[in-house]
Amino acid sequence: MDSQTNVAQQPKRRGLIVSVVLNALLFVLVCGLMLYAFMLKVDLDEGKRRLSKEVVARQQAERYLIETRNLLTSSVREIEQLKAQLAYKESDYQAVISAKPALPVVVDFRASLLGQGLVAVINNTSDRYLTLVLAVRNPTLSTVKRFTLELNPKSSTDFGHLDGWQFASGDEIGLFNDEFAALKLSVP
Repeated sequence: MDSQTNVAQQPKRRGLIVSVVLNALLFVLVCGLMLYAFMLKVDLDEGKRRLSKEVVARQQAERYLIETRNLLTSSVREIEQLKAQLAYKESDYQAVISAKPALPVVVDFRASLLGQGLVAVINNTSDRYLTLVLAVRNPTLSTVKRFTLELNPKSSTDFGHLDGWQFASGDEIGLFNDEFAALKLSVP
């Protein structure tokens, strides 16, 4: 009977060994699937985070684009308004200037007797007293000065370095009076 029990126990042992091996393989397979599922979950979470960051970055970019577009639109609108105002003011200015008579003043230049440079000889050709604003600009040195002149009727006034400005060739001169159009010229 011992040999029959041995023979009978061998298939049981083989079945047990096969069962243990299959269970071990199934356990390893389940562990592998769980590990793969975990890795997929980690990759999916990382993809979600990346996608979320991209969505946030895109939303910020769209907000910035909208704000910039609105700012550009308002700036363009403001520029158009300023252009319209400038065109209006320029036309008004031209109308006012063309309505004013010419300034009854003649300006000549002579060499200075006491110093260097030139002296402006300003002649009032009218029969009335004139108060003028003399604006002088040296474009080379970028200097500008304003002076007030009182001119007697039918008289001439010298203006030079003793009065506060040494004229040189290329200087720009403007004579202004509220009742007359401005006189602008350059020193020869």
